[in-house]
Amino acid sequence: MFFDHKQVLEVSSFSTLVSTQFQKENNAICWSRNLHGNFKEIVEKLELKEDITEVSREDLMGLSLSEAGNIAREIILADIQLLSDFGASPTLNLLKKYQRDEEFDFISTDVYSYHVDRSPIEVDTYLCTYYGPASDILPQNQAQQKILIPEIRAELKKIYDGPESEFDSFLKEFFFDLHYQAKPCAEPINLGIGNLWRLAVDHPTQQVSPCIHRAPTEMNAECRLLLIC
Repeated sequence: MFFDHKQVLEVSSFSTLVSTQFQKENNAICWSRNLHGNFKEIVEKLELKEDITEVSREDLMGLSLSEAGNIAREIILADIQLLSDFGASPTLNLLKKYQRDEEFDFISTDVYSYHVDRSPIEVDTYLCTYYGPASDILPQNQAQQKILIPEIRAELKKIYDGPESEFDSFLKEFFFDLHYQAKPCAEPINLGIGNLWRLAVDHPTQQVSPCIHRAPTEMNAECRLLLIC
C-alpha cells in the first residue's frame, strides 16, 4: 500500500473507485497507479495561454509527440473517457498558478489554504496530477476550522456589519467556513503523481466528513498538468 492511513482507501480499478462508499474516517479513495509515458513532453508542447489554461481533446490530439509522449496522451484521453462515461465533466488544466487571496492578512480563502469542497447536490471531487507537484490532504482530526480559532473569529466579526444572529450565515456565504488550519502535529498526505483520487465533498446527503485538501505551491514556475472534476 502507498497510503497507510484510515483516511485513505486504495483500490485497483476505476469501477471500484467510483462504486465504493465512504465510511467512518475514510473520505478519500485512491486508484493507485504507476503510469508510464512522458507527461513532461506534453506539458512542454502545450501552449500556456493563461495562468490556468484548459486543454481540450483537440489540443492534445494536435501535439506531435514521441512514442513515450503518445503513451502519456493515450492515458490522459482514457481517463477523460472513463470519467465522462461515468457522468462526470472532467477538465484537463495546464496550471502555472492559482489566484491568491490577499484581501485579508488574518485569513486566506484561496485553494492554497486547506479547505473542503461544497456542493448543493450529491457529487464527489475527482483529480489526478500527471505532472508537477501534487495536492495534499489532511485527516479531520489534524486540522481546525479557521472560523473557530478565536483570533480569526474576532477579526471576522470586525468586518461583519449585521446582526449577531446572522453571523454564521455570513461566514458561510463568503466561504470562510470551508477553510482549515493544520494543527502543529499535522502530517499531510501527498496525493502523488498519476494516482486518480476521489475526495468526499460537503453536500446534503454526505455521510462522512468532507476531505480537507490544498493545492501545492508551485516550484520554479513549473507548470502542473491536472485532471479535475
